[in-house]
Amino acid sequence: MNSNNIDFITYCIGNLARRLNMSATEVYRRLKQSDILNGYIIPSYDVLHTFSKEYLMEDLTEYMREKGVLA
Repeated sequence: MNSNNIDFITYCIGNLARRLNMSATEVYRRLKQSDILNGYIIPSYDVLHTFSKEYLMEDLTEYMREKGVLA
């Protein structure tokens, strides 16, 4: 993992926290626990970082719902 990956993960967590009205710690916990972080965001960085913020947040929110970490 390099600094671009870390910056992107921080960007995703921060924007999801604002969008979902949760703390960044809670969003991180849910992403880590559901394996979205290590199983989707990190390996898909090359593609995901090209998406617009709105599309990326929709994609991640929908995936969190599919994984059962959001109601």
